[in-house]
Amino acid sequence: MNKGLKTAAGFLAASLLASTVFAAEFTAESKDFASGKVAQAQFSGIMGCTGKNVSPDISWSNAPEGTKSFLVTIYDKDAPTGSGWWHWVVANIPASATSLPAGAGTDASRLPKGALMTPTDFGVPGYGGACPPEGKEHDYTITVKALSVDKLPVPDTATPALIGFVSNMNALAVATVSAKGSR
Repeated sequence: MNKGLKTAAGFLAASLLASTVFAAEFTAESKDFASGKVAQAQFSGIMGCTGKNVSPDISWSNAPEGTKSFLVTIYDKDAPTGSGWWHWVVANIPASATSLPAGAGTDASRLPKGALMTPTDFGVPGYGGACPPEGKEHDYTITVKALSVDKLPVPDTATPALIGFVSNMNALAVATVSAKGSR
């Protein structure tokens, strides 16, 4: 290999390594899910459950360049419905936000300005807590998507499936955190 080609190859390898090393991974976390178990406060207070229906705290970091908004969802893939169960959907979270506090799912004033809670599988906007069948452990997943659009082009009454479809078309990065819940 000639000297010029070796230098160019070395520069290219160093550039690729530098971009890999310095590009931080988009991550999400929740103190309320940190133990790997859904806390009692995050359980529903209906359908035989005795929780407080408090949405968990959620934070995220290292959003990719070009992020214009975020979407946060909580989903139970194990719900006995054939299609899982959407517990919370919050769209149009401004790019300047890095968290949602515990309890924001039942108090929209605690959400960042412009954020929109859309209907869940409970049929209404807002957080609906976990309530798996007795003796069954379910996996609850918080997903944070960094999006390339300021607002999702969907109606305020969009279903979780429509939100998922449109957000997937506009996702720059996705971070998740999961916890198990049972009673």
